[in-house]
Amino acid sequence: MAVKTDTEVLIGGSVLTLSGYESEEYLQKVASYINNKLTEYGKVDSFRRQPVDKQHILLELNIADDYFKAKAQISELEEEVVAKEKELYDLKHELVAAQIRLDNTEKALQGAQKEIQENSRQIVRLETELNKQ
Repeated sequence: MAVKTDTEVLIGGSVLTLSGYESEEYLQKVASYINNKLTEYGKVDSFRRQPVDKQHILLELNIADDYFKAKAQISELEEEVVAKEKELYDLKHELVAAQIRLDNTEKALQGAQKEIQENSRQIVRLETELNKQ
């Protein structure tokens, strides 16, 4: 089982202790993400004029929006992977079928070449017999 990590982070000017089973780097990354959102929205006048509780709700909504967009993108990419895997599977089967056809064609060619050689020998033999008469 993973070891629980306690990490002090700075979010919005406050030092907080985050606990979790993730790495310290990951927890710092989460704090950095929140700080970037706070900075991004802190530059917008209409956001700064809102009461703090409304600011928090707007930030939460924005973070939830980021989450759902990322989740949708992951689903889309997973669907692409499945489609690509199916396409690869189909192409492999086409390749195997083409290889089998090639092998069969090569065998038929070899058979035809043998038949040509036998026919050539027979022609030579028959011509020799004809010349003897």
